[in-house]
Amino acid sequence: MKKMKKTQLDEMQEQKLLKIEHNGCWFAFWGLLAIIFIQILLDHGNAGQNVAGEWIVFMCLCIYMLIASLKNGIWDRRFQPTLKTNTAFSAGGAAAIAIFNSVLSYVRYHKMAGSIAAGIFMFVMTFVICMIMFSITTMIYKKRKEKLEDMDDEA
Repeated sequence: MKKMKKTQLDEMQEQKLLKIEHNGCWFAFWGLLAIIFIQILLDHGNAGQNVAGEWIVFMCLCIYMLIASLKNGIWDRRFQPTLKTNTAFSAGGAAAIAIFNSVLSYVRYHKMAGSIAAGIFMFVMTFVICMIMFSITTMIYKKRKEKLEDMDDEA
């Protein structure tokens, strides 16, 4: 195993570098998501083929961040893993997906009633899926956090 070289940075520079990396990661996350949505909206027929690469990178980033956070017992800086928080984020995500799919449906078919129905359907389905996923990850987080706290108490 190779030995890591000692860092050339002092603590303040390390903190600044971590902040830069943090901002870069989130910029990539939201940028990829925006690019995927824009490509789907602009390319009516072949959207799945054109966003496959971006989708793979986006999902790898999401899965990595989720697993790494849960493994280390970290939920978020500002929000607690509560039913209220999970409901609010599920509703927000569902609303964004509903609006996106309504616009996409209208652009493709030019039917207002159909696009509204598609939006409502997508809102309900996305909300349910998000609530289930948030509930599962909340349970995993709480178990992992307890385990990490027990390990700290024993040490």
